[in-house]
Amino acid sequence: MSDQDRRFWDKAARKYATSPIADMAGFEKTLTRTREFLAPGHRVLELGCGTGTTAMRLADAVENYLTTDISEEMIAISREKFAGSGRTDLAGRLSFRQATASTLASENSRYDAVLGFNYLHLAGDTSAVLGNIRRVLKPHGLFISKTPCVGDMNPLVRLAIPLMRLVGKAPSSVTPFSTISLEREIRTAGFELLQSELHGSQGKDVRPFIVARAL
Repeated sequence: MSDQDRRFWDKAARKYATSPIADMAGFEKTLTRTREFLAPGHRVLELGCGTGTTAMRLADAVENYLTTDISEEMIAISREKFAGSGRTDLAGRLSFRQATASTLASENSRYDAVLGFNYLHLAGDTSAVLGNIRRVLKPHGLFISKTPCVGDMNPLVRLAIPLMRLVGKAPSSVTPFSTISLEREIRTAGFELLQSELHGSQGKDVRPFIVARAL
């Protein structure tokens, strides 16, 4: 992701925070399935956390949960939501930080699981991002993702993205991979694909839930 993307998400953050979850049933299924792969002793990293909704639903399942986003404003909103949530059980377990996969890969911390929801298609060079995710995982660590595969959408959506960028309605980094090409990239980055399933409850689902293990 670029500084241009960071500025885009900083500007969009407050409006984004008021947007309801479009498919609550699908979201709940994703949370349930993700929990099945987490353990009490795990150290977890979430990339592209947005306003922290997922983090506050999953952090009680693990020992330590670091939630990150490229946008300082998104992280600020996440902290505000946590402060007002009354979730004292998460104190000392859940933390928030402005960071990207690239900056984290240069550090020594390693994680049992990396989560990225509605993230990969917005993260820039998919191959580079997956490589960084592989580097921050412990041996045999898990990468869990659910992200729109723009390549599986109506072609008109793909054509509209450049126009949306021109009027400031889309970030500069939108990668139009398909489910098939994304799964191939994950394998190429050094992962074994464990699960690929659909959780959407409304219409065509183009956001596969993928669980992969670092080899």
